[in-house]
Amino acid sequence: MVESWIQVVVDSLYNLWIGAMGVVGSIIGALVVFIIGLIVASGISAIVERAVKIIKLDDLLKKLGIEEHFGRAGIKINSARFCGKVVYWFFVLVFLLAVADVLSFSTLSSFLEQVLLYVPNVIVSILIMLAAFVVAHFLRNLVIASVKSARLHSPTLLGSITWWAVVIFGFLASLSQLGIAISIINALITGFIAMLALAGGIAFGLGGKDVAADILERAEKNFREK
Repeated sequence: MVESWIQVVVDSLYNLWIGAMGVVGSIIGALVVFIIGLIVASGISAIVERAVKIIKLDDLLKKLGIEEHFGRAGIKINSARFCGKVVYWFFVLVFLLAVADVLSFSTLSSFLEQVLLYVPNVIVSILIMLAAFVVAHFLRNLVIASVKSARLHSPTLLGSITWWAVVIFGFLASLSQLGIAISIINALITGFIAMLALAGGIAFGLGGKDVAADILERAEKNFREK
């Protein structure tokens, strides 16, 4: 009986040792994967920052007038660092997902997969905002030049209104891409279009009623003469 008890204790200690070694091995493997991930993320981030500096994206943003608006908010534009940080944290999340799989953390793995699947939406929303800034800058210059050539008043004001209209529309589109308050954005856009249509109809109706009455009167007179 004593021998069987001793055997039971020995078997239990052996199984505990095997399990502990397996856990320790998983932890060491996860640490190795995470360290490699940090090194890879840092290297790729540095390459992306260098590439963005070479293409001089900051100069393009300055020409579009973005730096002026960010400067008023106390924000300094550094597109190279921003892109580098985005790439860095993307690869950190990728290797964190690998670490979670090594440690069999299923809940963490599911969460990280959702985050990684959401990253493309963030990139697309950033591209939408950049496209909105480009279009807004082009339309502002076009409106200013057209108003000046027509010798109308307040060309700068009309250009600024055009710029803000395009930027706000791009901002709403980027929020829609991110899936933030889609129903509210749709309601705002629908209400804005309806407001413009109603305001245009009222303005045309009130301002053009005399012209319309004159046209109808002339048409009736010509019809009677014929």
